[in-house]
Amino acid sequence: MAANKNSHLGFSLISLIFLFSIPKSVSALDPQPAVWDMLPKYGLPGGLLPSTVTDYVLHEDGRFIVTLGSPCYVQFEYLVYYDKTITGKLGYGSITDLKGIQVKRFLFWLDVDEITVDLPPTGSIYFQVGFINKKLDVDQFQTVHSCRDGVTGSCKYSWKSVLQLPMPTNDIQMLITE
Repeated sequence: MAANKNSHLGFSLISLIFLFSIPKSVSALDPQPAVWDMLPKYGLPGGLLPSTVTDYVLHEDGRFIVTLGSPCYVQFEYLVYYDKTITGKLGYGSITDLKGIQVKRFLFWLDVDEITVDLPPTGSIYFQVGFINKKLDVDQFQTVHSCRDGVTGSCKYSWKSVLQLPMPTNDIQMLITE
């Protein structure tokens, strides 16, 4: 009879161990949420990253690595460059120690060091670029944007607008000859 009680006790212990291991094994089979769905859980808009993200790793301490299929550009209020690998530290309402994202201002590409939003949300998002803190409307970052491979369209437009003259060239020629 004592052997029978020990076998029931052994079976109960094995059942408990198996029962406690099920949630871990089931959660390991659950797919990782898309990065665009994960960002709003941290109070950030999902459209901060382009549609070409292929993978990401988020560590318990908030450090992350995001991998894109290839480097690309997205046009927001400013032209933004995304490197193939983006790293930083994610916190509620902020991304700090950011590497791999640059913004074009005038003729220069500047590193974006930090991204924050107001808590509670006010509709603004802040980008720290060096010692400059730029406030933008968060709405432009709510949807996920497609990448483009280069800046040809934007650069051509920028140069055309810089070189564009306020009057037709033949009018200038007439002014010169007078």
